[in-house]
Amino acid sequence: MAVTMADISKLRSMTGAGMMDCKNALTEAEGNFEKAIEIIRKKGQAVAAKRSDRQAAEGCVLAAAKDGYAAVLALKCETDFVAKNADFIALTQAILDKAIAEKPADLDALKALTIDGRTIADLVTDRSGVTGEKMELDYFASVAGASTVAYIHPGNKLATIVSFAEANADLHAMRAIAMQVAAMNPIALDRNSVPQHVIDTELQVAIDKTKAEQVHKAVEAALKKAGINPAHVDSEDHMESNMKKGWITAEDVAKAKEIIAKVSAEKAANLPEQMVQNIAQGRLNKFFQESTLVEQTFVGGENDSKMNVAAYMKANNITATDFKRVTLNQE
Repeated sequence: MAVTMADISKLRSMTGAGMMDCKNALTEAEGNFEKAIEIIRKKGQAVAAKRSDRQAAEGCVLAAAKDGYAAVLALKCETDFVAKNADFIALTQAILDKAIAEKPADLDALKALTIDGRTIADLVTDRSGVTGEKMELDYFASVAGASTVAYIHPGNKLATIVSFAEANADLHAMRAIAMQVAAMNPIALDRNSVPQHVIDTELQVAIDKTKAEQVHKAVEAALKKAGINPAHVDSEDHMESNMKKGWITAEDVAKAKEIIAKVSAEKAANLPEQMVQNIAQGRLNKFFQESTLVEQTFVGGENDSKMNVAAYMKANNITATDFKRVTLNQE
């Protein structure tokens, strides 16, 4: 039977598929819309299976807040061209709207929700058939509080949500905190929220760095006392290169190696433990100041203000209780 343009347009509005895909599906289904829709859906499943090993690095990140609840999610695809497509963005928005309305517990629960009789997981697969690209609902998170706010950075690649303890909190101030999270990427709300394994790792890095610096300083001092430029012998390659240039002699290199080995061993064995711990703790405190939300310098201040986020929130009578940040950007 002949397929009319009206039928093609109707199927396209029902599925979001391309004109030729709709025409071919209607032709194969002999004008039966239910069969045509199933044909298009099976095509989506086939595309999804075929491209399952492809990387979906692009996509759309959206967030929203309503009535003390906020959600953020990422729908991913393979190319920026598809990520900017209006229908792709509309699907992401529809999924987000459903999340805000239903408040699912996690990503799997979100995928199981239905829109117009289809699960969200199936809708994503259907869209894969339309675009020919791998697609996946890659991330979903939510926060709840007396007040919440969402921020979407221009381009739909980065979004944040933040909850607050105060009801009817100032929207401008809350948005400033959401933008702080977007810009400065804190790893936790405060130092008490940082996972212990992260603290342990950072402290060990600080200890190792402190010990290495102290040994390095001792070696440099010993080399200078012996009349050897430390920069000329700071690696095997430099030693070899600088001998060829005539800047140092083979005897200098041998002497330098002896000094480096002896002083390094002696200094490492006699480092004051309390001094090392004090310096390492100072470095750990700097890590907290740079990496936890409340201790970060507030980047939205005027006149180069150096207040931290905690001070800004206190001045605006708000208290952040949780946040989430999602980005598809390389950082």
